[in-house]
Amino acid sequence: MRTIVFIGIQKSGSSRDAVLAARKLGFYTVVFTNQKKHLAERVEFPDVDLMVFADLKDLEWMREKIEELQGMGNIIETVVSFVDPNVTSAAFLCKHFCDINVSVKAISTMENKIETRNTLRGTEFGINYGIYDERDNLNSVLKKNNLHYPVIIKSPGSTGSKAVFVAENELELKNHMEKLRKKSIDSTILFEEYIEGPQYLVEVLVYNNNVHVVAVIEQEITKGERFIITGYSLLAQVPKELYDSLLHTVQSILDELQFTDGSCHFELRRQQDKWKIVEINPRISGAAMNRMIQVAYGINLVEQIIRLWLGEEPCLIHQHEQSVFTQYITLSEKGILQKVTGKESALKYEGVTDVFIKPRKGAYLHPPLSMGHRYAYVMAAASDITDAKKIAKAAAGEISFHLN
Repeated sequence: MRTIVFIGIQKSGSSRDAVLAARKLGFYTVVFTNQKKHLAERVEFPDVDLMVFADLKDLEWMREKIEELQGMGNIIETVVSFVDPNVTSAAFLCKHFCDINVSVKAISTMENKIETRNTLRGTEFGINYGIYDERDNLNSVLKKNNLHYPVIIKSPGSTGSKAVFVAENELELKNHMEKLRKKSIDSTILFEEYIEGPQYLVEVLVYNNNVHVVAVIEQEITKGERFIITGYSLLAQVPKELYDSLLHTVQSILDELQFTDGSCHFELRRQQDKWKIVEINPRISGAAMNRMIQVAYGINLVEQIIRLWLGEEPCLIHQHEQSVFTQYITLSEKGILQKVTGKESALKYEGVTDVFIKPRKGAYLHPPLSMGHRYAYVMAAASDITDAKKIAKAAAGEISFHLN
């Protein structure tokens, strides 16, 4: 059987879309997961042919398991991941079993925020940053690296805003650092300059060193205890000046990283006429991103990423073009979910394409501490992004979470 092995999966979003795409392409799908709840809820993954519980940090075990699959007659066409922090492991295994040209070293660098910052040190798109160890003097690290409040602090392996804070003063900085120490045995903390300006997410596919900007999305950020992105504006047609400047920046960054084949996304802030890196990740953005691109352009990006990881040339031709806005819903209170109302009303708005409710009755909900605590979204499409935004926000206003 022609088989694709996925390292990690989420119940919804881009990683789940990828497994569905692989099944559609006719592959036998194998998923290695480190979440026991996925096995307990196995019936909810009908698109997964074989699910295996695994320590996703144990590369040797996964290699042996894939060899077992080969011994059972499975032809391993590729090994891929759409979930942090497993992309490097998937790239290594893909190279080992399939000899497909994915940029293993660059992917590994991208998955470590300190390595990324070190690689891009001194470039026009880099920012001031410092690496703090518990043995260091706090003020000396800030002064040495020309860092001033507000300052961003994060764990080097943080994803989805789970371990990212902004400190306005020394007291806040020390409090946030204490929280990070409780979450991780790694004593290293990354300090970064806070950049003002509009923030964009750029989805990119690189094949044979040819860089393709697939989508440009302006982000709306809600600042609470964490930075949570609650709105995404995907433009039907990106203004030429914006597109050209982003393409130049992305190509320059990828050249520095020696990233020649794979998929990635950038989060960039525009500071006057320069772009500054907020994040780089060697995968498509999660949650609704694949669906947004599909609604906007008719491109199933995860399918094209799979083709790339099979060694095939991806097809990124637009089937149509329309602007898309996605409004995420977070809560300001905590409690046990009793019910959600308003979904049907939201779906009746002209232009609404998707309404997604994540939690189920009985789940404990609370204000967001990471991107995973966005509990619903409404997606709308229109010829103009302003109209799409108005529709999505109005429809999202129909949805209510009832807690006790």
